[in-house]
Amino acid sequence: MKLSHAHGPLALFVQIVFFILFCVFARYHPNASARYHPLVNETELEHELAQEYKDDNPWAHSRTYPMFQDVHVMIFIGFGFLMMFLKRYGLSAVGLNFMVGVLCLQWAILIHGFFHLSHGEILIDLNSLLGADFTAAAVLISFGALLGKTTPTQLIILTLIEIPLFAINEVIGRKYFGAVDMGDSMFVHAFGAYYGLAASLLLYRRDVSTPKEGSDYTSDRFAMIGTVFLWLYWPSFNAGAAPGDDQHRGIINTYISLITCCLTTFALSSLLHKEKKFDMVHVQNSSLAGGVAIGTSADLMIHPWGAALVGIIAATVSVLGYVYLTPFLASRLRIHDTCGVNNLHGMPGIIAGIIGAIMAALASEATYGPSLYEIFPARAPKEGSEELEVLRKSIPDLAAGYGISAGAQATNQILALVVTMAFALVGGLLTGALLRLRPFAILKTEELYEDAKYWVMEEGEDEEEVHKGSATLPMADNGTSK
Repeated sequence: MKLSHAHGPLALFVQIVFFILFCVFARYHPNASARYHPLVNETELEHELAQEYKDDNPWAHSRTYPMFQDVHVMIFIGFGFLMMFLKRYGLSAVGLNFMVGVLCLQWAILIHGFFHLSHGEILIDLNSLLGADFTAAAVLISFGALLGKTTPTQLIILTLIEIPLFAINEVIGRKYFGAVDMGDSMFVHAFGAYYGLAASLLLYRRDVSTPKEGSDYTSDRFAMIGTVFLWLYWPSFNAGAAPGDDQHRGIINTYISLITCCLTTFALSSLLHKEKKFDMVHVQNSSLAGGVAIGTSADLMIHPWGAALVGIIAATVSVLGYVYLTPFLASRLRIHDTCGVNNLHGMPGIIAGIIGAIMAALASEATYGPSLYEIFPARAPKEGSEELEVLRKSIPDLAAGYGISAGAQATNQILALVVTMAFALVGGLLTGALLRLRPFAILKTEELYEDAKYWVMEEGEDEEEVHKGSATLPMADNGTSK
């Protein structure tokens, strides 16, 4: 079998391995299990788990499910249709998004579970599923940077490598730096964007720009379906994992940032065009940048005017990025970004990290009250301190922290962003180096941005002849060509 069509056996092998791992390790979380109720003959382990995971509100999942389902729709309809702007790559955009998405979800549940084993088991509940969707978003963002230039086999390999690196980086950022990033703008958007861009740098090829890379009237309309779904559901992405008033605040802040971002995008798109027309590239992508840029501080007391300002800044940076930076990266730095993920996810993700650090530095009890120590757990007083005992009169379940200052929290936020960028760039470069090896470098020039290579095309399609008179070119210029 040719390596160009190795994705079928590889996907089947991976699915079998995942099935075995689910059999060995995966179990229902006690809150989802019929056995974790008072039992006459319960085992010692069952009793211990029932006490450890006792749920005071057995219907809590009914509040989480709508948010989870919104994010689920974003992954498969939002991302899938957004990438359908390429005029001859629509089946691949939505189809491979579907394949990579379900691969991500299974692998993410397992990888995150291994980092949080309970008595040697992976406990699965709605929060596990929501976390898997967030992880899938990072990989699909990376996919956007490589859209139309990779094979299904390469995408499977990229997914298998990226998710463990994603999980390690997130553990470092959240556990060891105590960074807060409710909307995952640093850990998902910035990581996914720069991972994909770094891989794109290693996979660069001289023939990467072809007439098929463009869009047409029909493909742009399909892409707008993805944009609208993402735009509508982004508040759930940023606030889905937040509790109580944090969630309420996250929805409001994201909503306001998105609406100001969208109008600013339309204004700048027209102003920067020589004929004062709107550009669908900006409308499809930059209108969403406000959702990314507000993510890290979505649950913080940024105030409505602050959320509005973030949206305006995000739109400005994103539109200017499409107009000036994307061509520069492709022509001068050999970084070809098919979907412009740097403008929608990368730079807005960095902005989000910086805003999150500023808000952390400004956070005080005067603004947040005792909830300050729930939002920034590392700032909670140390165990055994008198201050912690006083706070527990207001918040009985408050966990002990490290007692760090606002300045230290802000520093940790920046460190988490820096480490995220390092993991993304180094991981993307190493993955790109692997994927550019000769066995994987099999796409011909006319097969770039083309569905016919991997999809059954219905009879009557306006299909170009893509297999005549072509020469195989490497995915990267290794210095061997004359």
